[in-house]
Amino acid sequence: MIDNVNRKDSAARIIRASAQAIYAAFLDPQALVKWLPPEGMMGHIDEFNAREGEAFRMTLTYVDTNHSTGKTSEDTDVIQGRFLELVQYKRIVQRIEFESEDPSYAGAMIMTWNLKTVSEGIKVTIDCENVPEGIGQDEHEEGLRSTLAGLAALLE
Repeated sequence: MIDNVNRKDSAARIIRASAQAIYAAFLDPQALVKWLPPEGMMGHIDEFNAREGEAFRMTLTYVDTNHSTGKTSEDTDVIQGRFLELVQYKRIVQRIEFESEDPSYAGAMIMTWNLKTVSEGIKVTIDCENVPEGIGQDEHEEGLRSTLAGLAALLE
C-alpha cells in the first residue's frame, strides 16, 4: 500500500485576470462547471452552497472514449465537497470525497487553492493532500494543469 498521507499533488499557472474574477469563478456554479472539469470531461453541479462549512456535489462525465474507468461508474466521477475555508480573493480550501465502491478512492482529499498577485497577473496554485491511492500522481497533476488551463480560457 502506498502512503498517500504525505503525498502532495500540485500545479500552478499565472492567469491574466483579477483576483476578484478568479475568486468569483470558484463561487459561481455556472462558471465553475465551465472551467473545473479537466480536458475530456464535462461537469454538472448537483448541489452548491458556496459558504464556509457548506457543501457542493458535482458529477464529472468522461466525454472522451479513450479514458480510464470512472471512479463512480464507468464514465462518471461524482464528488462530494465542502468549503473548509474561503479567504476572499486569496484562498479556497475544499474537502473532496469521491463516491466510489472502490476502496482505492476512499478518503477525504484536501484541495487548497492560493491566489497570489505577481507582475504578470495572478498566480493560482493548487495543492492536493491525502490524494486517494487509486489516483495516479502524474495523471492527477496533468488534470490539475488542464483545470487551470480551463480557468485561464474562461477569464483571459
